[in-house]
Amino acid sequence: MNATVVKRVAVVATGVIGASWAALFLARGLDVEATDPSPGAEQRLRDAVQAHWPALVRQGLAPGASTGRLRFHAQMEAAVEAADFVQESGPERREFKAELFARMDAAAPAHAILASSTSGLAVTDIQADCRHPGRVVLGHPFNPPHLIPLVEVGGGQHTAPQAVADAMAFYASLGKRPIHVRREIKGHIANRLQAALWREAFHLVNEGVATVADVDAAIAHGPGLRWALMGPFMNLHLSGGEGGIAHLLAHLGGPIEDWWHDLGSPGMDAALQQRVVEGVAQAAADLSTAALAQARDAVLIELLRAKRSAPGLQ
Repeated sequence: MNATVVKRVAVVATGVIGASWAALFLARGLDVEATDPSPGAEQRLRDAVQAHWPALVRQGLAPGASTGRLRFHAQMEAAVEAADFVQESGPERREFKAELFARMDAAAPAHAILASSTSGLAVTDIQADCRHPGRVVLGHPFNPPHLIPLVEVGGGQHTAPQAVADAMAFYASLGKRPIHVRREIKGHIANRLQAALWREAFHLVNEGVATVADVDAAIAHGPGLRWALMGPFMNLHLSGGEGGIAHLLAHLGGPIEDWWHDLGSPGMDAALQQRVVEGVAQAAADLSTAALAQARDAVLIELLRAKRSAPGLQ
């Protein structure tokens, strides 16, 4: 498979992630064959695509992009039988995905790459029952996929290196920012980084150091602003002044390590969950999740536009 010849993408499972993928593929001028066994799935998908479309228009559509290029199939095999690339976003259950990928492998053309949006499962497990496991790859996006550029790409024990390279090239052709997960690990890369932050965030709330709102403010109005522009290592590099990261680590390496030893290990018990749920409800006030997402996405589009025009921040 070559990224330049992908014209038809199959989207298998069209929940929140799958629908967002479908909207992105359509906006990039591709034909999309979608499938999902849930009752009412087709209408929910079409509604979601229409909801996402204005944001995609603001970002710029590819020639020929149209929501009219979306077709829905009741049977998965019909959706993948002519696909050049398959993006699966089904439930996070190992046995389910292994069976689903075996079926997709049997029905999809020989040249098609089979990618999973799994947020934490191993590709080796997902490809276990496939006759052609070499074409099964990780293609893990970040929500919402039609806006967030990052996609984590990797393989399992039986994945062909060329399949990973082709998947990365295809995602890059869509305007995504693919990174290569070079070794299978639970949660991949970005989710592990998020989990480390979540762990301490829950700990600080659990210990009464900060409220939910304070923790969110500490990130959203502090380091989160820098992290939206540069990653942790480059930010440390800038924090070192003219001496860069070498200077910073020479002076703060010890204290940073000391902080590591003092980080918490909270348990996700019912009391902590309830405290966080109540804290989020209080912080959100009367804003619905839809309103919050709309506000987030509006600013995100402008941020992405600014990053694209700034040297070194692409």
